[in-house]
Amino acid sequence: MVSLAQRKDSVRIMRIGVPREIKVHEYRVGLTPAAVAELTAAGHEVVVERGAGAGIGFVDEAYARSGAVLGDVGAAFAADLIVKVKEPQPSEYGRLRAGQVLFTYLHLAADRRLAEALLESGVTAIAYETVTAPDGSLPLLQPMSEIAGRLSIQAGATALQKANGGSGVLLGGVPGVAPGRVVIVGGGVAGTNAAQMAAGLHADVTVLDRSLPRLRWLDEHFQGRVKVLLADAATLGTAVASADLLVGAVLVPGAAAPRLVTRAMLAAMAPASAAVDISIDQGGCFETSRPTTHDAPTYVDEGVVHYCVANMPGAVARTATLALCGVTLPFVRKLADAGWRAALDEDPHFGRGLNVHGGRIHHPVVARSLDLPSFDSVGMDASNAALS
Repeated sequence: MVSLAQRKDSVRIMRIGVPREIKVHEYRVGLTPAAVAELTAAGHEVVVERGAGAGIGFVDEAYARSGAVLGDVGAAFAADLIVKVKEPQPSEYGRLRAGQVLFTYLHLAADRRLAEALLESGVTAIAYETVTAPDGSLPLLQPMSEIAGRLSIQAGATALQKANGGSGVLLGGVPGVAPGRVVIVGGGVAGTNAAQMAAGLHADVTVLDRSLPRLRWLDEHFQGRVKVLLADAATLGTAVASADLLVGAVLVPGAAAPRLVTRAMLAAMAPASAAVDISIDQGGCFETSRPTTHDAPTYVDEGVVHYCVANMPGAVARTATLALCGVTLPFVRKLADAGWRAALDEDPHFGRGLNVHGGRIHHPVVARSLDLPSFDSVGMDASNAALS
């Protein structure tokens, strides 16, 4: 049996920091106590900011029992590898430094100010949302997309209630009264989960997508319970106008979301209809979208109640943390055991997560969205090349 001392000699020892999230009503945490236990058993040191998981029942004592060192925010950010959930907030920018690795959701294409702060800090920033799998899927984004898709129907149904400014439509209807019409733009992971929840409520559900293979898959998957349509401009406009609840679930990995739903389309919806933009953390796919918070989640534009919370899964933070940590932990282990360069070199799909290093953008899609040059791992101009 290999002793802990022997294991420490055989692996790279990393100091990992887990700060408390400070975005409005964000209770998720980068690592669970169980994840900390795995990392400390491997010989790494984990510094958890006091209270980081308290909002979802992961108390400081649980982290201490798992081998974590409890400290203040400064101690957590002093680590070599910072593991978070949400992008650094403006008050945290000054805590980042050269030689440090940040592993979290970034969504830089929709946040130039954050991108500039990361470039200035010299930090190496690896984004959950651009790490890929061999099949081209996004394994670290998928669980949050699943949650956001499911939440979108709950949020939309709530927004439709008359007391909340909505039209008073019950999505499932009742015998003798037609169900509400749910239109979902985008048939990916989030859109599919939204359709699943809406169909489960017995709503009248339509999904639009530009990919015929994806539409065929959706048609087979839902066995006629959901209508699927090709998202050309005319069809999209007609579908949006008919919706009681519109859900935007469009994703271009690493890039700002395209504004597929125009202001004119929203204006054609019935008064007090609802619109939920899951794509808002990438800038939103409705022309009328602007980020909101869990404190003030909705606003009215063109007579439509908009829900555009940029950290939707934070509403179900315990479920979201468990789901997220389940997929991120193996990648945290790779970064801690091997160091970021070796971990990304050994796995080109993990390498696609590199967004910023050495004051430069290293993801071509992010760079194009920000109108900045991108560079490969040795700093050569790679603006027109895929990062491998």
